[in-house]
Amino acid sequence: MKTRLYFVSMITAVGLAVASFNSAAENPHKQVLQGPFTQGSQVTQQCISCHEEHAKDFMKSSHWTWELEQELPGRTVKRGKKNAINNFCTSISGNEPRCTSCHAGYGWKDNDFDFTDMTKVDCLVCHDTTGTYVKDPAGAGEVLAKVNLERVAQNVGTPVRDNCGTCHFYGGGGDAVKHGDLDSSMAYPDKTTDVHMDSDGNDFQCQTCHATEKHQISGNAMGVSPGGTNDIGCENCHDSAPHSNKRLNTHTASVACQTCHIPFFARNEPTKMSWDWSTAGSDQPETVDEYGKHTFMKKKGSFVWQKMVQPEYAWYNGKADAYMAGDKMDPSKVTKLSTPLGDIQDPKAKIYPFKVHRGKQIYDKKLNIFVTAKVYGKGGYWKDFDWDKAAKLGMEANQALAEKGISYSGEHGFAATEMWWRINHMVSPKDQALQCNDCHNKGTRMDWQALGYQADPMKHKQGQRHAK
Repeated sequence: MKTRLYFVSMITAVGLAVASFNSAAENPHKQVLQGPFTQGSQVTQQCISCHEEHAKDFMKSSHWTWELEQELPGRTVKRGKKNAINNFCTSISGNEPRCTSCHAGYGWKDNDFDFTDMTKVDCLVCHDTTGTYVKDPAGAGEVLAKVNLERVAQNVGTPVRDNCGTCHFYGGGGDAVKHGDLDSSMAYPDKTTDVHMDSDGNDFQCQTCHATEKHQISGNAMGVSPGGTNDIGCENCHDSAPHSNKRLNTHTASVACQTCHIPFFARNEPTKMSWDWSTAGSDQPETVDEYGKHTFMKKKGSFVWQKMVQPEYAWYNGKADAYMAGDKMDPSKVTKLSTPLGDIQDPKAKIYPFKVHRGKQIYDKKLNIFVTAKVYGKGGYWKDFDWDKAAKLGMEANQALAEKGISYSGEHGFAATEMWWRINHMVSPKDQALQCNDCHNKGTRMDWQALGYQADPMKHKQGQRHAK
């Protein structure tokens, strides 16, 4: 009996040794990245001793630069999160420590951030497998002090949905705020939420569609990269005539797959649909809606949140236009900060679904341009409730305006804006896709006249696409 126990113990010991060896072989980072680490950049310094080329590749990506040279109608611009004006918190200018908590880097506090410093690259935010890596919400991209950096560094791996979702699910300062089709429910969605990313079915990771090579991730968000050319689409995997029904296949020439197959977004979490800054500063009580979301806050103004939202539809040819800092605007009209290009006569355009976020935001009354307001930190609106000070400081911090010699005139007002966000996620199972009568006959999904038709094209041939 003793002999048998001895051999069992030996076998167990050998097995553990082999397992330990295999584990070390599969994860050499446990041997190499020893620490101690008190800052993320210390981890990066060790990462680049083996992965310098990977870091160089990453530093060419828009996830690092937050801008991309692109073509807008009549002009070439550099645009991205770095300099886009939106109708949420308006701009990152002057607000960097808060906004750059989602930058894949460390220490972007102001315009002096060194984009050539490789040690500032944050490898861990995309490669953490422990689920414990958390950035300081107002720390300019630095990691929270409580994070065990040794554990995270020693357990890096291929990115999964949670890594991407750390920023993309929570853009705009909270779950589901901006995109509408990207939120925490997409980390482990069921089939009804998204048929592709269904964690019990297809279980796609983000990279399944957003194919990545040398840290260049395919796909462009229309709001920040309206002229981007690195698009992806359903036809990367699906045929252009995917249906057994021939009549359905005729739709694919003018109707995007997403239009029928994403009948609703914000399926599980409510998304912000409008933000009115003009009501901020009032001492009226804060209010919340049925979802527990604020509908009024003194420091931010008024909001509307919605769940199970029906998209709005527009022609889109793969390009968009956008408002750039310093562009003139007409305060009596709604300014489209990002808007799809294309119409019924455009052979490259298809009808796509969009979330349209509507806002009312600060502009310079003398210059007739939108203000990039400083809202966070010293002198920011959230501290002092002084729009003139917030406008002056924010515009001083905006490099694009400084290069044009533009500064705040001293007079402000509020004007209406729209941002169009293309809907691509939360693809429903085919039996939950739109049916013919949702759009045709007495269906109300489509505003046919707004799309350029005289009436329902199923009934009126004179309203067919490209007819003159």
